[in-house]
Amino acid sequence: MARIRGWAASLAPYRNDPVVMWTLRATAAAVIAYAVAVELSSQPGPLTAPLTALLVVQVTLYSTITTGIRRVIAVVAGVLIAIGFSVVVGLSWWSLGLIILAALTIGQFIHVGEFVNEVAISAMLVLGVTQLASQAWDRVLETLIGAGVGLLFNVLLAPPVWVDPAAESIVGLARRTRNLLLSIGEELDNPVPVHRAADRLHEARRLDQAVADVDAALRQAEDSLRLNPRISEGLLTRLVLRTGLDTLEICVVVVRVLARSMTDLAKRREEDEALFPADTAQALQELLADVGAALVSYAVLVTTQVSGDAEQAENRLAAELSAAWDHREPVARLLLESVQEHPYAWQLYGSLLAEIDRMLDEMDLEHRSQRLMEELDRAAAERHARKERLARVKRFVRTGRLGREAG
Repeated sequence: MARIRGWAASLAPYRNDPVVMWTLRATAAAVIAYAVAVELSSQPGPLTAPLTALLVVQVTLYSTITTGIRRVIAVVAGVLIAIGFSVVVGLSWWSLGLIILAALTIGQFIHVGEFVNEVAISAMLVLGVTQLASQAWDRVLETLIGAGVGLLFNVLLAPPVWVDPAAESIVGLARRTRNLLLSIGEELDNPVPVHRAADRLHEARRLDQAVADVDAALRQAEDSLRLNPRISEGLLTRLVLRTGLDTLEICVVVVRVLARSMTDLAKRREEDEALFPADTAQALQELLADVGAALVSYAVLVTTQVSGDAEQAENRLAAELSAAWDHREPVARLLLESVQEHPYAWQLYGSLLAEIDRMLDEMDLEHRSQRLMEELDRAAAERHARKERLARVKRFVRTGRLGREAG
């Protein structure tokens, strides 16, 4: 028993791995879809059903539903195109070209996404068989079986919610940005070769890829919250995380500009000349440390789910922002004094101060609350518009039904 528990504990980390979870779920869904299709389809080896299940099953319920709908629409469209062509022409090189052209064109208009090729594939496979009607509708049946099994698989066994991995990636991005700011601050009172300052700039540019990775993780988390029966406040969680990442992304861009300013400043210094005088460097180092700490606290705040922890994180962020603004004033005064000694670098000093101000303003608590309220209002307006469109459709259907009954 202890060995079994140890084996189960060793597998626990893989339960939070999207690739592992998708592999296991897709394999099980494909096998079940094939077994069902063998019983219901008249075709030998109905592999369309497990193929559809493989394509449909995703790591989130929302992705599974949307993928299944697009897949079914693509196959049905291809079958209908093949039936329409079979009435007019048989299979030849020129009719094959026409059907592919028509299928790909129609696939673009019906918005089936990555399944545009599936429209043409279905049309070709159906057109190339002798028993057209039987093959056509068996292919539709197998597709429906695969999509249905994939959907039911994720409905009955709801996929994990991928909020925690996304939250960890957001905090990781903030910590990586803070480490870069600390590294820049450590070199301010020393002579910095241009190539070393350029290395910091390249490191700041590499943060763009980190932002893209975090964005991908967040999109997966957002999909896992949509239509998930285990989540009651998915919209609020999505908006909090998304607005938080937007703010961090702006700060990452500002840090890249700051690193460029430091590189330009290093080019203007003599080989043995420090970037800043000792007192200015010390004050600026403390300010960058405060900004980096505020970045991490901001990331922790937007990824905290428990209200008590959120209040604690908000208080910590407020304290760090206050400390940063307090350190900002002496830095501004010392930079002004440095400008009087080195007037050729006044625009770089001003840019440095403006970049720090921009990051502090982006993380301001009032700014965050206002942005979140705007996003909530926009989401509520979109939901109201969808309800209005649905109500108009219902009224149209009801009016048409009453007209037919009166006639």
